[in-house]
Amino acid sequence: MDKVRVSVVGGSGYAGGELLRLLLSHPSVEIKQATSERLVGKFVHCAHPNLRKISQLKFSSVSDLEECDVLFLCLPHGKSMKDIDRFRKLAPKIIDLSGDFRLNNEELYEKWYKHKHENPDMMGKFVYGIPELHREEMKKASYISSAGCNATATILALYPLFKNNLVDLERTVVEVKVGSSEAGNSPNIGSHHPERTGCVRSFMPTGHRHIAEMIQELSFGKEIKVNFSATSIEMVRGILATCHVFLNKPMEDKDIWKIYRQEYGSEPFIRIVKSTEGVYRYPEPKLLRGTNFCDIGFEKDEDSNRLVVVSAIDNLMKGAAGQALQAFNIMNGFEETTGLEFPGLHPV
Repeated sequence: MDKVRVSVVGGSGYAGGELLRLLLSHPSVEIKQATSERLVGKFVHCAHPNLRKISQLKFSSVSDLEECDVLFLCLPHGKSMKDIDRFRKLAPKIIDLSGDFRLNNEELYEKWYKHKHENPDMMGKFVYGIPELHREEMKKASYISSAGCNATATILALYPLFKNNLVDLERTVVEVKVGSSEAGNSPNIGSHHPERTGCVRSFMPTGHRHIAEMIQELSFGKEIKVNFSATSIEMVRGILATCHVFLNKPMEDKDIWKIYRQEYGSEPFIRIVKSTEGVYRYPEPKLLRGTNFCDIGFEKDEDSNRLVVVSAIDNLMKGAAGQALQAFNIMNGFEETTGLEFPGLHPV
């Protein structure tokens, strides 16, 4: 069987590098090109030293892109929409890791991203990129828009509850703690070591644009409200989402377990974590470094109808490159877990 020819546009960033790492080990993939305007002609291991002796691929310019079977777009937000028509001529299938095509509504995009969409006709043509929600659409898709990392952690944590109409739709409160790699590899004053180290920094207590994805995917035709905050902590990879919802009817732990098993029991990358002993009783991002898993746990408040759902992912894997490869596998009829079998490390 011929290998699928893929190219990665924007291959020098963290998500692009992670994607190259995964694709290089995929048995059914041939990497044709990887682009970086600032590193044209240099080996990819100049940007990603973990790929030394793994690949002799050199970066190309986006202007030199050739036709391929699947194009991964790992560009900054706002770039994909400008050149999407050109990219469509180069590849019949596209997976975009930016936020340009995650939303289906032009007005909502303008509200959350603070500028107009430059190619609104394409917005509804992309399948939203969480496989656990849209697997069947992905099997027939030509275009997939990978979900935001914070949105992924939150949506996967709460999807079974909203789908089954079990919570108060007005009172969801989510707080995520995120690692520094979420901000990308462009340095700024906030990433400068004396400013970043040791920090517990609230950087988006309100108005995070990933809220739009949460509302889009969790509403099920009803009006919902998601109150979301993001905090940066001293960690490179990982997201821990702590989600507070309020049950609209009495439920015991066994009932909640049943709902999550019903939705996720056969999912290869969802693990329900709820132990009564040990230091890993709840999801922990540290254990997920380099994996495509999303760990989900929960605890019901004995004194109220509040349910606390906790989820953890590696933001560069299940929150970006890993999830994109999972979608790629589905899109092309491969075993969904191909290239994503790494179970993580312990201790780390």
